[in-house]
Amino acid sequence: MIKMIALDLDNTLLNADKKISEANTQILKKLHKQGKEIVLCTGRPINAIWDWLTQLGLMGENDYSVNFNGSLVIRNVDKKPLMADGMKRAHFGDLHKFCLANEYPLDILDFSGVYPINDLPLSGYEKRLGGNMHFLHVPFAKLPVVDYSKAVICTEPATLDHIVAHMPAQLKQEFHIVRSQPMILEFLKPGIDKGSALDVLLKHFEWTRDNLMTFGDAQNDLEMLASAGVGVAMANGTPEAKQTANQVTAVDNDHDGVANFLTTYFAANN
Repeated sequence: MIKMIALDLDNTLLNADKKISEANTQILKKLHKQGKEIVLCTGRPINAIWDWLTQLGLMGENDYSVNFNGSLVIRNVDKKPLMADGMKRAHFGDLHKFCLANEYPLDILDFSGVYPINDLPLSGYEKRLGGNMHFLHVPFAKLPVVDYSKAVICTEPATLDHIVAHMPAQLKQEFHIVRSQPMILEFLKPGIDKGSALDVLLKHFEWTRDNLMTFGDAQNDLEMLASAGVGVAMANGTPEAKQTANQVTAVDNDHDGVANFLTTYFAANN
C-alpha cells in the first residue's frame, strides 16, 4: 500500500513556468487529506520551496521535505532537521582547484544559503535559483567554518557536457556527482541522494520502500526512482530515468503528468 508520495520539482511537479498546476495541486491535497505523506524532493533549500509547500498545505506536524538532493530531511512547519549530512570547506579543495584551473564558476551551499565563489568566473546559479535565498559572494579561502550541503557548477550545457566527459577521477571519488538540470552539475557527499534521504524518512514512519511512490525526470532522481515500490518517470524525462523507473506518465509535466498518473493509479488501486 502506498503511504508516501515523493516528488521532484523541476520538470516533474512544476511546469515550464515553474508553477504547480491546479490539477496537480488538487490531487495532492486530496491524497494528503486521505493520509498520504506528500514529500517534495529537491536540490533547493526549504526557503526556496516555501510557497509551494504552502500551496499544497504541507504544514502539518508530520510533513517533511528532502532538500539539497538528499543532504537534508526537514520538518516543514518548524524547519527542524530530521537528518542533515554535510561536508567541511576542506572537502571542496580539489573541486575549487579544478574550477580555478579551467575557469569554471562554483557555488557552495550550506544548509541555509549560497556562497558564489568570487575568485572564479561569475555563476548563473543565483539568477536561476532566485527568491528567498541568501547569497554571499566570497573567495574560497573566506568561506565560513560551517557544514555545507553541496557544491554546484552552473554554466552552459555544452560546457557541462565537456566537464562531465573530462571529470578527474579524484573528484569522482570525492563526490556523488549528478546533473540535475542541463545547466547544473551538483557535487554531493558520497552516499547522499534523494533515495537515501527517503530511506531516513521511511524509517522515521516505520514504513518500507513498498509504501513509497516517487516521481522524477533526471539523473538526480534515479536513486529514488529505483528504490520505490512505484517509481514513476515523467514522459518528458531522460531515457535513463525511464529505464530506471517501473512506470512512466502518459503525459509530460506541462500537461499535468503527475495528476494524470495519480488519478489513474488510485482509481485502480483503492
